[in-house]
Parts: sequence; structure tokens; C-alpha cells
Amino acid sequence: MNNLMSGVCVCHGVFLRVTARFIIPHRNFTNLSLTSGRRVHSPSLTQPGRKERNERNMSSRPGGAMNVFNRNMKRKQKKWAATLPDSDKYDYLRDEVGSRVADRIYDIARTFPLALDVGCGKSHIAEHLSKDVVERLFLTDISDASLRQKRQSEMPTHCVMADEEFLPFQENTFDLVVSSLSLHWINDLPGALRQIHHVLKPDGVFVGTMVGGETLYELRCSLQLAELEREGGFAPHISPYTAVTDLGNLLGQAGFNMLTVDVDEIQVHYPGMFEVMIDLQGMGESNCAWNRKALLHRDTILAAAAIYKEMYGNEDGSVPATFDILFLIGWKPHESQAKPAKRGSATVSFADLSKISRTQTGNKTDKSSTS
Repeated sequence: MNNLMSGVCVCHGVFLRVTARFIIPHRNFTNLSLTSGRRVHSPSLTQPGRKERNERNMSSRPGGAMNVFNRNMKRKQKKWAATLPDSDKYDYLRDEVGSRVADRIYDIARTFPLALDVGCGKSHIAEHLSKDVVERLFLTDISDASLRQKRQSEMPTHCVMADEEFLPFQENTFDLVVSSLSLHWINDLPGALRQIHHVLKPDGVFVGTMVGGETLYELRCSLQLAELEREGGFAPHISPYTAVTDLGNLLGQAGFNMLTVDVDEIQVHYPGMFEVMIDLQGMGESNCAWNRKALLHRDTILAAAAIYKEMYGNEDGSVPATFDILFLIGWKPHESQAKPAKRGSATVSFADLSKISRTQTGNKTDKSSTS
């Protein structure tokens, strides 16, 4: 993997770390070397009962959530992808991101007696965790076919077929909630984050990841330019994504504190645009927005493939597909957590720091000249 860029910035009061761009060769070029479920009812845990990216926070239906995505269509897409004979070969991105989520969990120096994976797929996070970190894990997904193909893990796991938008668990149940590459298909993202906050115990932590930012901008631009040229207009073909700058506000509004947002830009190389689209379908990541255009004209697809290669192609003939992976960490408040000092309680001002630095430098100079 090639480390191309790194940086740190503070945005909306949230620590935002923009980490490196990673280049992953496509499976058709090299072998990637990257770092039966059942429904369970537990009475003790369950309870009765681009338009533009920033539009994800707006409301157009009762309940305060935009009805952007056809959730039934997404369920069918995930089920179809999970039942493919060679479905494992499309899991390279989920496996890589799942391992990175696990790394962030290992960075938290504690053991979690009970954890929940929201939108687990084939449990791409669980296979990277040990029972010393998570003692017991509940897996939820809208696709029973994905749950039946869950990966082996050290800790005991229990599968629950449930929609990410309607978590069937009681308040203060879990010590840890994780989610990997699932929340970007949620209609009511603020509501889903509030539900995650609800099922967490006080001082519990949420570690999640979702696709966002400028993901698949190469494919988006190529399709739009081809449709403008061949059809005189364009329709949305790529899902609307949440901007990284919105996530801190969403987590804060849901009740989380001590927030961290990481952005990993992962770039995968493919032989051409058609392979990009085939792999997205195999991942269960096809567009399911209500306003999607069902069919593309043959001439438009061929033109888009040519534009893709001309604008973004590499010297070896491959084309890149960029995925902005947004990592979220938020804690449910508890009285034992560290709190910021009261405003005005500081004993040293930032203006004095330069004087202290000059004094220390002068002392070192005096000592060296004396010796």
C-alpha cells in the first residue's frame, strides 16, 4: 500500500484525522493480501413491540427522516449478493475495513462483556476480534442470507435478523456497538445514531464506519458526462453520501461525547469501468435510491467507459475507484469520564508559551557554553 498523504485538522469541535490514501490492486491483477447464521430471540435483550449529500439531514416524511432509499430493494440486493456461488471474492473491501474497525477497538484498553454489530453482513469485524476484547457478540442484519454465512470467530455470537433503522433491544444493554459499511444506506441516519446511543450502557462506546465524502467520484463523473453527451441530461446513478463535516454534528445531536472522526481514502484498481460496476453489484452495493434510473442505454455505458479510462486511467490500462471510508467513535456520557475544565480556570495563557519556550532555549544555551 502506498501512503500518499496525511494531515490533521479540527472541524466543528470534533477531532478529525485525515489519514493516508491506500492503493489496493484489483483481485484480477494480484491476489489480495489484506490485513450458517440463525435467528435468535432473547427475552432479556429484545423489547416489545446526490440529490445533494447534505439533504440526508432534511425531512420529507413523518418521523423526521428523508425517504431516500428503498430498504426492501437493499435487502434483496444484499440477499442476492450473499447467495452468489463466488460471493467471497467480492468481500475484499469489507474485510479490509472490518480489520481497521477491529484495530480501533483494540486501541481501547478494556474488555467488553456484551457487544452488538449493526448491519454485520458476514461478520467482517468479528473475525478480527478475540474473546479477550469482546466476550459475547450479537450480530444483526436485514439479510438472513448474509447471517447464514457469518465468519468464524473466537467469541460466542448470536444472530438477529433486524433492520438497522429499528434496533429491537432495550436501553442500556450493550457495552460496545460496532457497524461497518452499513449506515450509508440508512434513511434516518440521525435516528439510527440515537437508537445506537439508546442501547449502549453509560460509558459504552460506538465504533462505526460508513462510505461517504467523494466516494466513486470517478464513476459518477463519467456517467454524468456520458449521459449529457448522448442523452442531453443525466440522472443520479450513485447513492448520495454523507459529508464528513456533518458527522460530528450528527453524533453530538444523538448524545455522544468524546467524538473522533477518521477518514481513510482507499483506492482499488480495476481493469475497466465494467469491472467496477460488477464488483459493486457483487458487494450488494448497487444504488437503491428511489429516484435512481433503472436502465442505462448501451451507447451511454460505452461512452462512460471510454470517458472513465481517458480521464482517470493509469498507464498500465487499469482504472481507479476511490472509496472515502469514514470512521466514527463516540462515547455515551458517564460521570466517570473526564470533563473539560471550566472556562476561565486556566493558570497559564497561550501567549506565555512562547516566553517559556524562549527561556528553556536560553537555559540550554547557557549550560552548553559553560561546559
